Amino acid sequence: MAALVRPDGKISVPIIGDIQAAGHTPSEVSESIKRQLAAYIREPNVAVILTDLRSSEFLTRVRVTGAVRTQRSMPHRQGMTVLDAVLEAGGVNDFASPNRTKVFRKLKDKTQVIEIELGDILNKGRLETNILLRPGDVLTVPERLF
Repeated sequence: MAALVRPDGKISVPIIGDIQAAGHTPSEVSESIKRQLAAYIREPNVAVILTDLRSSEFLTRVRVTGAVRTQRSMPHRQGMTVLDAVLEAGGVNDFASPNRTKVFRKLKDKTQVIEIELGDILNKGRLETNILLRPGDVLTVPERLF
């Protein structure tokens, strides 16, 4: 049987129901399932194998890269904008070309590229491109060409 770990950190196992998997090793999950199945099955044999790491904590982060003071990978927060993320990364550095900033957003099998006029946001208060970020977005501030 294959089971995916749900966002609440649990898996569903026939007969015994939900088991907490997040935060435990595969052998700990196996032992927990074995103990609970023992009430229904004589000497249950259980193996738990991790096949794909898709930590929800990893997938729900926003990354800020390029010409910022501190490149960051931060948890996404509801209502987080481009400006919020850049400020959390310490702002742009002296070599930044902020009006060439881009947000890369994965949509199914494609990556959407969104142009951001970060210089206008920071220096002119023009918030038209201060978009809401989504989990998994990558915000990149390029360096100037000299």
